[in-house]
Amino acid sequence: MYFLGFNWNPDGTLFKLGFIQIKYYNLLWIAAFVVGWYIIKKIFLNEKKSMQQVDSLFVYGLVSIMLGARLGHVIFYDWAYYKNHLLEILLPIRESADESLFGFINGYEFTGFTGLASHGATIAAIIGVWLYCRKWKDIKMLWLLDRMVIPSAIGACFVRLGNFFNSEINGKVVDKSYAMAVRFIRDSDDMPAYKAMALTKEKTASAAYKAIEHNPEFSGVLESIPFRHPAQLYESICYLFLFLLLYRFYWKTNKKDKVGYLFGLFMVGLWTTRFLIEYFKKSQGGFEESLGLLSTGQWLSIPMILVGLYFMFRPSSSAQ
Repeated sequence: MYFLGFNWNPDGTLFKLGFIQIKYYNLLWIAAFVVGWYIIKKIFLNEKKSMQQVDSLFVYGLVSIMLGARLGHVIFYDWAYYKNHLLEILLPIRESADESLFGFINGYEFTGFTGLASHGATIAAIIGVWLYCRKWKDIKMLWLLDRMVIPSAIGACFVRLGNFFNSEINGKVVDKSYAMAVRFIRDSDDMPAYKAMALTKEKTASAAYKAIEHNPEFSGVLESIPFRHPAQLYESICYLFLFLLLYRFYWKTNKKDKVGYLFGLFMVGLWTTRFLIEYFKKSQGGFEESLGLLSTGQWLSIPMILVGLYFMFRPSSSAQ
């Protein structure tokens, strides 16, 4: 009997509205923005800012983060594919010979945006904040970053939970006796959809995965799928603790008065977590093969950590 060892086989799609698929991942992204809006609203009211400024920030944040997350994935992790599929970069579709989009556009399927990168989201969010502060002259960029990192931390927690529901960004293979061992039946490397359908003779991927999990006829197939680290859960839990720390520092200490400190703490906490969790993740691709030693995620995290350390330990300044 294992503490957490279990088969993980949720259908990533919660329900369908025609050709549109409503996925757990997308709902958790929405939850991240809704909770983030509530938190930043509370902070802005405490700082005597207007609701108009809150609503404007929500728009800037939504557009910059989603665009940056998408482009980050495309550029850092999967450019070899997208350079030949430019249409798919900003549209929630993917080329598929056996599918039909809207019932009449053959060769594509609706997928939602399944490739998003946190490094790209962070860079774009900072750019978005800069543009926002150019519009609202009374709000200084570092002052705002110190407050935005609080909802950003809980948002990162939600996003990693979404990855867990999608059975993506899974960890490395681990022995089934490990306390946190999880068998991801829908792992894209261990059991891709086409393979599951071929083995079970089912017509849909969802039916094939369910057969592998529950039909005794395919018990051997199930046993061939290895247990892995639930790296998404490790990361999500760490981001939850980071959120609680930042939230307490803002409301219960004077750390928010040291301009840039909370932003720096967020950068160090988030990207150190990311750097360490990479040791438990299977490779996500990118440029790590050419550089070696570290993964793509770790190489991209190092400059983020250094930026955070600078803002945490630079000489105190009252300038914003």
